[in-house]
Amino acid sequence: MKQMFKKTLFFIILLLLMVLLHPMVYSQGIVSPEEALRRLREGNERFVNGKSAHPRQDFSRIKEVASAQTPFATIVGCSDSRVPNEIIFDQGLGDLFIVRTAGQVSTYASWGSIEFAEEVLGTKLIVVLGHTQCGAVNAAVDLPEVPGHIVTLINAIKPAVEKARQKNPTVLLDVAIRENVLMQVEQLKALEPVLAKRVREGSIKIVGALYNLHSGKIEFLQ
Repeated sequence: MKQMFKKTLFFIILLLLMVLLHPMVYSQGIVSPEEALRRLREGNERFVNGKSAHPRQDFSRIKEVASAQTPFATIVGCSDSRVPNEIIFDQGLGDLFIVRTAGQVSTYASWGSIEFAEEVLGTKLIVVLGHTQCGAVNAAVDLPEVPGHIVTLINAIKPAVEKARQKNPTVLLDVAIRENVLMQVEQLKALEPVLAKRVREGSIKIVGALYNLHSGKIEFLQ
């Protein structure tokens, strides 16, 4: 009995050491907004420095998440093919709940998806992720004639463009991209009845971020 207790204690200590010392081993369950943000920052730093760990991307992970998912963050991002979220944050299968539309414009379906991630899956960090040279924002700046429903994207981004025009028209696109992210963050923070309530309670955090297409670096707008 004493020997079994020693073995059990040894494995508990070993597991604790793995979690504390290895950057890619995380405990399961609800992750705080601060911890989630730390993981994303560290993951992008690895990516930028050419030291991506490509964690939790093997067949065993496929089997692990087949029956359930426990993502630690929600990313509300642009559909741009040059911004692959799991790669730029160096995360694995089941780590991120991702909602993507052009210009990261959110409407009812997007809002429901974000609320599902928070209420059902337990993600406590929401990151609105824009990027440099965003085509959707550029369209809202240039106002070209577009077919079909594309105009709905442009109309949603126009307020950010007008705000940017008042701030700094000489670098209009860059400022508009930033303003678009910031306005979307505020929109989600005020979204009743779910997200606004959670923000008031302090149980979730909603932040903006910008991905640089040239450097791969992500700037968090806090």
